Amino acid sequence: MRLALASDHAGFPLKKQLVDLLESQGHKILDLGTHSTESVDYPDYAQALCQAVIDEKAEKGILVCNSGVGMSIAANRFKGIRAALCLFPKMAAYARLHNDANVLTLAGGFTGLFLASEIVDVFLKEEFEGGRHKRRTDKFENLEVR
Repeated sequence: MRLALASDHAGFPLKKQLVDLLESQGHKILDLGTHSTESVDYPDYAQALCQAVIDEKAEKGILVCNSGVGMSIAANRFKGIRAALCLFPKMAAYARLHNDANVLTLAGGFTGLFLASEIVDVFLKEEFEGGRHKRRTDKFENLEVR
């Protein structure tokens, strides 16, 4: 699978580990940075990743910051992006099954590689159920934005 990954400085250590793991599993990785723990602004990296997903350079994206909250907020500003902050594998399952999430957001400050790899695995394997959930996700695009 073609995946885009990006992080801020706080999420960099986990992102780097995930890039290595996912490449070893045969995924094609577009690493959009950051590439160190030097302080950066997370919205810049969320924007780069979301644009890659929108432009179909990647099938799905994974964002990592300290809490996952900032990246999730930034990513959900983009039309066509459905970013989900997932702290447990079951959250990732529902994000895919019911919400058709195309961007996973992780909390690098609270999530180790073992748990993160389980979350990512579920996120990448689950398929959107459609049906009544499709009716609901279609409404996302029609919500009023001010």
